[in-house]
Amino acid sequence: MAIHPMSMPGTAVPEIRAPLPWRILGALIRPWLKIKTEPPQPEQRLESSDAPVVYLLERYGLSNALILEEACRQHQLPPPLLPMPGGYLRKQRSLLALSRREGSGIFGRPRNRTHSEGLAQLVVAVRANPALDVRVVPVSIFVGRAPARESGWFSVLFSENWAMVGRFRRFLAVLLNGRDTIVHFSETISLREVVSEGMDVERTVRKASRVMRAHFSRLRTAVIGPDLSHRRTLIDAVMNADPVRQAMLTTASKESLSSTQVEGRARSYAWEVAADYSPPAVRSASFLLKSVWTKLFDGIQIHHFDTLKQVAPGHEVIYVPCHRSHMDYLLVSYLLYENGIVPPHIAAGVNLNLPVIGGLLRKGGAFFLRRSFKANALYSAVFSEYVTQLFRRGVSLEYFIEGGRSRSGRLLDPRAGMLAMTVKSFLAESRRPVVFQPVYIGYERLLEGKSYIGELSGQPKEKESLFGLLRSLKLLRERYGKVAVSFGEPIHLVSHLDAAAPNWRQDARDSDRPEWFGATVNALADRIAVNINRSADVNPVNLLALALLATPKHAMAEDDLLRQIGLFKQLIEVLPYSDRVTMTAMSPAEIIAYGERMKVIERVKHPLGDVLRAEGDNGVLLSYFRNNVLHLLATPAWVACCFLNNRRLQRATVERLGRFIYPFLQGELFLAWDAEGFAAEVQKTVEVFVGMGLLEYEDEGKYLRRRIGQTDEAYQLRVIAMSLLQAFERYYIALALLVKSGPGVLSTSELENHCQHTAQRLSLLHTQAAPEFFDKSLFRGFIGVLRERRIVWLNDQAKLDFGDELGAMASDSKLILSRELRHSILKLASDPDRSNEVAA
Repeated sequence: MAIHPMSMPGTAVPEIRAPLPWRILGALIRPWLKIKTEPPQPEQRLESSDAPVVYLLERYGLSNALILEEACRQHQLPPPLLPMPGGYLRKQRSLLALSRREGSGIFGRPRNRTHSEGLAQLVVAVRANPALDVRVVPVSIFVGRAPARESGWFSVLFSENWAMVGRFRRFLAVLLNGRDTIVHFSETISLREVVSEGMDVERTVRKASRVMRAHFSRLRTAVIGPDLSHRRTLIDAVMNADPVRQAMLTTASKESLSSTQVEGRARSYAWEVAADYSPPAVRSASFLLKSVWTKLFDGIQIHHFDTLKQVAPGHEVIYVPCHRSHMDYLLVSYLLYENGIVPPHIAAGVNLNLPVIGGLLRKGGAFFLRRSFKANALYSAVFSEYVTQLFRRGVSLEYFIEGGRSRSGRLLDPRAGMLAMTVKSFLAESRRPVVFQPVYIGYERLLEGKSYIGELSGQPKEKESLFGLLRSLKLLRERYGKVAVSFGEPIHLVSHLDAAAPNWRQDARDSDRPEWFGATVNALADRIAVNINRSADVNPVNLLALALLATPKHAMAEDDLLRQIGLFKQLIEVLPYSDRVTMTAMSPAEIIAYGERMKVIERVKHPLGDVLRAEGDNGVLLSYFRNNVLHLLATPAWVACCFLNNRRLQRATVERLGRFIYPFLQGELFLAWDAEGFAAEVQKTVEVFVGMGLLEYEDEGKYLRRRIGQTDEAYQLRVIAMSLLQAFERYYIALALLVKSGPGVLSTSELENHCQHTAQRLSLLHTQAAPEFFDKSLFRGFIGVLRERRIVWLNDQAKLDFGDELGAMASDSKLILSRELRHSILKLASDPDRSNEVAA
């Protein structure tokens, strides 16, 4: 079969590609077009075969044909506006469409009708000629998917949506938004493979059309969002659902309410919760946010976004970012929208449902939930059903697995309420596969920095208000450096369920809440947190914080700081935590200069050499940025801690203690390994330290020894260790208080309070620590792990009991903590009532 040269991808394209009328129209429309193709090199998808090509559009239209012709011309693809070689298609162009509009004239109201005559012609031709194959290339065209900031607000009204629009509206869309056009070339389909299934022509065409309509629908959903019903319709669906009707009956009976009263209450809950998503509002917000980011930040870096683009089509995507700032809500949605993916519906605290602001957030996809609603069965039923309805409609969701913003910079313990609702909805409505997309967000400065310091120091959290929001606008005058948004490894829910509960499909049919449900959801929450940390980005402020906060006065000679930053960078490179970790390319000298420009550190001139320091609040705030990446250096810090107060140790002792301490570090930092994996990392770290000269082998590798105290290597080892030392100090405070009090004396809450007060007093009397040192939640987490490992347990009086293992742990701490520090903690622990009184 002779192949027309124009059907070959990569062939030099002649100047004349189409009949004269098409060329004239193409010349007229070209100045109004700026096309972005997906993938960027679509010609690569046509290189593997020399079969003739035909393009398949979702919707036919003159503008779509001209846009496709222009995209093919730019990438030297076979032209769609020339007849298909071989005469297999009785058309004057190599172009098909699943649907086309019919109307009277340019202002006619369009009517949709399927259009598969051309596809039927090709199926007949391929069936008749066993040597023939035709490659069908599905093409989606989106005009005005993301209008540029410089284009007018009026253009938002004519950007891409789900409606089948008329010719005049499409003309205006191209005129106003043509320079923001996306042409998406999907993988080619071999018509020979479709025909080989052996069905007759009519059934083959119907099946192929049905499959392609589903494909185009999935892609359109991923790019511009699902075709949502009106908000009122969605609320009506919630109200008519069986779980809500049952909750209404129960509430009416319990509180002696009439059916009208209880229905009014349930409907008010639904209106309080429901988003009012508006594509024009989202596009309008993109204009504003682009200006805001330009004013606030020096740039937004995106990492591993290609992973998301691969999994988003055809999946229910649940975005689960870490929560560092109120900016997180806007930042993730903005970046998704700008990169061709519809923003998700976001679960937001009802505290953000402020006058005016709440309505705007609803337009952007926010739906609101109360902080706690366990005691309100009707609200719980309404909210759960609303999430289920969103799930049923294929709406992507976003919620923060930590529940609230982290004030310390480290990940908070996951709160699995929304996660449990998601899994429950999937078990009930498993129409599409679900994938959880962890997202790491890293800042170099925080808008809420000063308020975080106050809250950690014990000041009450300031309630959100419209006045407070207006007052905080002055913060927008400052610069906040760069922001990194890194997309972690996706977690497929089906794979997770298969591993945790192989019979989950049958169990879900038999019970609304199978026995494995709670443990599986909690394991999923922990896995999400681990994957967030695995995609961390190391910025210049993180590295400065790691180095300077290791010193008592948060100051370091410039030469020492240069060496220490270089060492931290080297350790992160040679001991990679994950293949998704990214790090600044700046040199140590550039990092210091950057920190000075950001006013994170200041330089003190001195004849013997300049000193860099972080004074006052800057020193406290740096602890936040150190904690962002503390997990990346957990293993080196642990090994270094072993040599803070020991010149020489058995290698086996370092590994033995590492296995024992790891569950506590893992619970606090959400580390990526199991116990055996951490032991292997300890061995690798020892080898690296020996190679760097920080440690030495003795007795054929059985012992490890550090250099003497005044050497550069000993100083560097101490700086590495200090990032974890305060964690071990907190652990020892809890152990000492338990041992001194005795078994069966303190309850969990009493121990938490004693720990917090003791840590506060220790910080006042000895080395100044960041406010997070006495954060009660960190002590709560440590006590929780002690209980999980049965080192302590609750007796019949709800008091903490323990055995000899706890005393052995306290004794082992002498290998890490200095005698002076242990003595100070024991002295405070001997009289917890007095320490409480003084701290208060």
